[in-house]
Amino acid sequence: MQQAPSYLETLGKADPKMLEHVTSVREYVIADGALSAKVKTLMTMLCDALLAHENGVYVISQRARALGASEEEIAETVQVAYLMGGTPALVTGCNAFRE
Repeated sequence: MQQAPSYLETLGKADPKMLEHVTSVREYVIADGALSAKVKTLMTMLCDALLAHENGVYVISQRARALGASEEEIAETVQVAYLMGGTPALVTGCNAFRE
């Protein structure tokens, strides 16, 4: 199982029933389907780059690597973020390469 975002731990303490719903939907959406879980995870990383979620980009990039994403796939995802969101998305997207 993939590591869940840290905000879900907070939600679990505040509203366990809501956490069950959110987790269920998240697992359903990210599961392999017509698009692989790896591709969907890269898509979520792209969204976090566009929304300036630096730590999200970092965490999701690690998750994508665990699902088999290559450095080239991660780099191309950052390139798409730049295309769609400009320099701010590129700066945020570079958190995918943070050590």
